[in-house]
Amino acid sequence: MSITAVGDLDIPTIDPATMTLSHRDALDSMVRLADETWIAKGLFGYAILGYDDITAVLRDKRWHSASSRVAEMRGITDPELLGDPDKPSILAAEGDVHTRLRRLVAKAFSPKSADRLRPFMREVVNGLVDPVAESGRADIVADVCEPYPIPIICELLGAPKEDWQLFSRWAEDSLRIFNATVLDELDIIKLARAELTEYSLQMISERRNDPRDDLLTDLIAAEEDGDKLDAEELVMMVNAVIIGGTDTTRNQLGCSVAVFAEHPDQWKLLADEPDLAPRAVEEALRHFGAIRGTGRFASEDIMYRDVLFPAGTFVFPSTSTGNRDQSRFPGAELFDIGKEPAASPHLALGSGIHYCLGAWLARAELQEALPILARRMPDIALAEGVRWKPPGTAIFGPDKLPVTFTPTRAEVDTF
Repeated sequence: MSITAVGDLDIPTIDPATMTLSHRDALDSMVRLADETWIAKGLFGYAILGYDDITAVLRDKRWHSASSRVAEMRGITDPELLGDPDKPSILAAEGDVHTRLRRLVAKAFSPKSADRLRPFMREVVNGLVDPVAESGRADIVADVCEPYPIPIICELLGAPKEDWQLFSRWAEDSLRIFNATVLDELDIIKLARAELTEYSLQMISERRNDPRDDLLTDLIAAEEDGDKLDAEELVMMVNAVIIGGTDTTRNQLGCSVAVFAEHPDQWKLLADEPDLAPRAVEEALRHFGAIRGTGRFASEDIMYRDVLFPAGTFVFPSTSTGNRDQSRFPGAELFDIGKEPAASPHLALGSGIHYCLGAWLARAELQEALPILARRMPDIALAEGVRWKPPGTAIFGPDKLPVTFTPTRAEVDTF
């Protein structure tokens, strides 16, 4: 058996110009590359392009999540923002620490816990559509996507309505750590984290004395064999919910509406047959996921496909190209919510131990929002001025998505 170090492979290099292309052109370019090779050189490591290789990496526990290295890779040295390696976020934890945290919180993030919020999700979406329904025009990002997840996250945690704007600011400021301008925004990020921590500790104290039907109460009550989350871990979970559950939902909803607007027959089908919502959401996630890839680094020397990846090597599984792999998704370039689901699960929510913790909540949010929008915004079409986030954005989506549609009547009072 011949073994080759990854740095010695004769493989293509991804053209940096790809990062300047539109989403569609960049994806087409990467899909063509995936037809030629399972691995390619990138700017910071190696892109993994095919479905089977992507899942192999994501399911191999020796490949650790690169989220634990984001601050370091951005040049941040402040220990407050680097975090405590002995108390990592569930988004970055590995090994026994990760297994313990996921085991303790699994029930709190179950389908049942997401389902109890569905009536509220419908109320929020209808309340957002009402002000624009009769005009026949809207900016889907500003009018629907941006305000949609925060009330749901607050309801999930049991935060009162008067604090929704606080949570929106904390979410926006905390997510600045992923911006290219992060080094100029460290004070803003630190202040948001400090304020959120103080607020969370107060909520935790209140829930210990007054349990309610919400996620925070579920997390406090979570116990297995005498093991429970401590206060610091509970605060970490609140942060993880806000960071993981806002920008992703906003952008995925925007990406999904954009795809439907280019496929008016599918939009009408969803309006006429809302029971197709679960299938429609999975197809939208596969066809145009807001998270187009993820990062891993080798925690030790790793052998895969007769290739040696030395410890510390970064790889970037391209979930967007994996979701266009014809060997797993025949007719992958087509968007069709009526077809039978593929035997292979799409990769938009990840795979392996770091599979999206809030997957059931995200699905529920999209399943409730899209059929209502399809019914109340018939004949939707993209208007002039669609603007997308920069190509290299970690969580991709529209910055501005103006649409026109046939006006409809308001149905409920704005919440």
